[in-house]
Amino acid sequence: MKHDMAWDPVADLFESFEYSRRFLTAAACSLRQGFTTLSPWLLEARAHPFVFASFSLVAVLLAFSFVAGLGQLAASGHWQQALTGGTAGFVSTAFGASLALGLKKISEKSQDLMLGFAAGMMLAASAFALIVPGLEEGKALTGSGLLGAGLVTVGLGLGVILMLGLDRLTPHSHEQVGACGPGCERLGRVGLFVLAIAIHNIPEGMAIGVGFGQGDLAVGLSLTSAISVQNIPEGLVVALVLRSAGLSTTWAVLIAMATGLMEPLGAVVGFVVANGYAWAYPVGLGLAAGAMLFVVSHEVIPETHRRGHQTTATMGLMAGFATMMILDVALA
Repeated sequence: MKHDMAWDPVADLFESFEYSRRFLTAAACSLRQGFTTLSPWLLEARAHPFVFASFSLVAVLLAFSFVAGLGQLAASGHWQQALTGGTAGFVSTAFGASLALGLKKISEKSQDLMLGFAAGMMLAASAFALIVPGLEEGKALTGSGLLGAGLVTVGLGLGVILMLGLDRLTPHSHEQVGACGPGCERLGRVGLFVLAIAIHNIPEGMAIGVGFGQGDLAVGLSLTSAISVQNIPEGLVVALVLRSAGLSTTWAVLIAMATGLMEPLGAVVGFVVANGYAWAYPVGLGLAAGAMLFVVSHEVIPETHRRGHQTTATMGLMAGFATMMILDVALA
């Protein structure tokens, strides 16, 4: 015969304490694991407090301008142009990567020549398609050429800080110095290289988006054309490097294509940020230029000079610079 057990408040209280103890123990373990995961980034921030603080400030400014720009997105009819420009950058990267399917090997000298050409186009695009229009917009906004130059200079500094922060806080790999960044030991060589290329593509996409920020087709098309042209040899080189790292040709091509997806994403972000405030457009042009100049000086040029082909790479850089200059004049 079954009898109902009497309610024991003391036993229930002890059981509640036991459940609470288990929950708090599990929460403490999860929190400890979270701090363990974040510890490389916290150590990096402690080692470079100025870089971390400056990067955080730039991120906050970009976030405010992005939120403000979202409110005006519906009223603007140019975001489709920015997305199309960013997509063109992705398509050109994918096209360049696909060329690796039919190529067995390209000499190191040829690779450095192509990367030098890409660097030259990025340098010229920073000067002619970003800094010069930024100076004009800054002068029109402030009524002073000196103040306008100041806005662009602030943007240049913000772009350098943005890329320096990403370089410090994102695990990636440089051919000349190897793996770097917090948590890099947790990723393989391929993963680190892919992250490095993704960081490289962010300023290119943002530059396209900022270029279309005020509906100026001359600036937007010039940047889109320059970045799309230089993405072809760049995509090919990325696919070849991935293949040399041990991936099959198919996977190397697909991953190289996927790195180009940062460009349409960056284009939309750049466009929205440039429309956040009146001063955001000239500052945004300067920011995109500063980010691209940082990548060229910090990544591309050292890579082209690493294997002793400095002269070849420099000739490629000059050819790329001249090509972009002609494109800019023709499209203007």
